[in-house]
Amino acid sequence: MGYYDDHSPHTRQQKKRKSWVMPTIIGIILGAVLILLALPALIQSNLLPYDMTIPEDDTGLVEEGENLTGSTENVKVNVTTQITEVVEEVAPTVVGVVNLQTRSGFLQGEETGEAGTGSGVIYKIDGDTAYVVTNHHVIQGADEVEVVLADETRVKAKIVGSDLFTDLAVLEMSSDQVDKAIELGSSNNLKVGEPAIAIGNPLGLRFSGSVTRGIISGKQRAIPQDFNGDGQPDWQAEVIQTDAAINPGNSGGALINIKGQLIGINSMKIARSAVEGIGFAIPIDYAEPIIAELEADGKITRPFLGVEAYSLSDVSSADRTETLKLPEDVENGVYIRNIEPMSPAAKAGLKPLDVIVALDGEPIKNIIELRQHLYQKKKVGEEMKVTFYRNGEKQETTVTLASQEDF
Repeated sequence: MGYYDDHSPHTRQQKKRKSWVMPTIIGIILGAVLILLALPALIQSNLLPYDMTIPEDDTGLVEEGENLTGSTENVKVNVTTQITEVVEEVAPTVVGVVNLQTRSGFLQGEETGEAGTGSGVIYKIDGDTAYVVTNHHVIQGADEVEVVLADETRVKAKIVGSDLFTDLAVLEMSSDQVDKAIELGSSNNLKVGEPAIAIGNPLGLRFSGSVTRGIISGKQRAIPQDFNGDGQPDWQAEVIQTDAAINPGNSGGALINIKGQLIGINSMKIARSAVEGIGFAIPIDYAEPIIAELEADGKITRPFLGVEAYSLSDVSSADRTETLKLPEDVENGVYIRNIEPMSPAAKAGLKPLDVIVALDGEPIKNIIELRQHLYQKKKVGEEMKVTFYRNGEKQETTVTLASQEDF
């Protein structure tokens, strides 16, 4: 049977070792806590021999992967850019346009209410009058029009004039509460890929002053337009294509370049579920003379031919041969269904069932090309050479164009 001596040297060493281990661990923990608590004060007092501030690049942003421990007082983000400066300068010139129409109510009689809203751009201030350009379809059918300024002030406006084919309209209002007009740029020297900014009121005035950014996606895009809803194109608009978001309510708003200059009037958007980022604007170089004529005369005076005509592509092959008696090699043109009495066409000897194939020597494929030649290349009072087929024979005549107001 062994004997255990509690007072042996070996036992006394174990007790001493246990007596200092625990205080050491506690001391280390307390020291670490004190250092963490005192570190911010030491950094602010610059008592440390090294820099604990967060490194930053020339933009004021923390570099990826840098240590985020320490003071953040030197971190600054500069949100002022050329785009924000341009938008701040231009935004007050883009307004809301409210189409007010009077309707007869069953109980309350006639009442005036909003029939739709769109956007507009203040492009000119002349003394006590400010002028706004918008889309024709925005104010179409309006009995009254209101302009909603950037600060939500509503001002009564008058329709100076509008035009269906270019989808442009000019309004005038008091300039009392208008500070500035937008600067006009040029759309002829645009480059595909350069920045474009759209400002307007998408989906109504609740989102007034909305800004979208994109690029110029294409120039001189030809977009067919059907005015009477018969499924056949009546006109072909040449527009700027952009991927800056343009939604209903943006119509009439501004498309500007990076300098804040007006380069287009937003007009339409392809609304298909499979299509994204395709918006259109009327080029300002094309719109400017139309705006000037509307402002001066209240209307666009175009040459008048006096025919009801349709594209030859709408005619069956049997009718081309039996009714119009066209040669087989004539595939394009415009056939005349009716002629207005005493019109320029009637005076020049044109008749129903004649098929126009050229104007001034330029081939005409369809009704759109006929209107484009007539409206864009000719003026009231000018002569126009018409090449046509009658009963299978090719003939020519000269028409002296007049104004539709004369009939």
